[in-house]
Amino acid sequence: MTKPVQPIIIKKVKKAAHAHHGGAWKIAYADFVTAMMAFFLLMWLISMTTQEQKIGLAEYFAPAAASLSTSGAGSVLMGSALDKAGNRSSVPRDAARGTTGQDDKARPTNSGHASDREANRPSAGVQANYSAIASLRQAIQSMPEIAELSRNIVIEPTKEGLNVSLVDENGRAMFPEGSVQPYQHTRLVLEALAPTLRRMPNQLSVAGHTAATSPGAVPAVDSWSLTAGRALAVREILSGAGLPSNRFTSVVGRADTEPLFVENPYIPPNRRVTITLLNAEPPLPPGARP
Repeated sequence: MTKPVQPIIIKKVKKAAHAHHGGAWKIAYADFVTAMMAFFLLMWLISMTTQEQKIGLAEYFAPAAASLSTSGAGSVLMGSALDKAGNRSSVPRDAARGTTGQDDKARPTNSGHASDREANRPSAGVQANYSAIASLRQAIQSMPEIAELSRNIVIEPTKEGLNVSLVDENGRAMFPEGSVQPYQHTRLVLEALAPTLRRMPNQLSVAGHTAATSPGAVPAVDSWSLTAGRALAVREILSGAGLPSNRFTSVVGRADTEPLFVENPYIPPNRRVTITLLNAEPPLPPGARP
């Protein structure tokens, strides 16, 4: 009896080549090195810039809701004024207030010399205003619930100090019609500003303003009582948020005597409450009397 033939089985093993190792780590490392180079370059640039240049850079990247000039470019009407009929025009707010702008023409220009740069360097009071504006902007932007109200907040320096005005604009009022009690969103704005105002050394004054009544119309509420009551309400909210009472030098109502737009005192932006961070009085020389 013959034995069965055993089949011959041949196994062929194909050895696959190792996959090419990825270079993702190289990309990550290159990004890290680039970021570190950018960081040290930024630190070097900051150390090489002057205080005046830093202020200029900060103002360049600042939002337009807070204005550093007396023009309307960064104010409540975003670069436009109102004519007598109440229509928007491209006239700057200085023109709406009746100023000619000759002071700007009389200002000396920077000729590039060291003496000129020193003469044009912002004073300590102006630099303090810049710092205050930056702090107030940060306080506003840190609360998303009031970010949409940034157009109703106008910040601008004046001769007396730094004005922070809550203005009626874009169909959004700060107070109900004829009432001295503010809306809830107005309270949120004031409570957001209070911690920043508390850290500043300036004395504060609060003034209420309203729009003029149309000719022939009879106001439902006395404008003096209304604006004074609104100013008092703002002071009470700020005091409740932690501002000491001795920080306030005056709380007054101006009625419609100081319109924001003198050529059209009837428009809503004239209704406002202004908180002024008063400039510190310069020290008197020895032996002088106030």
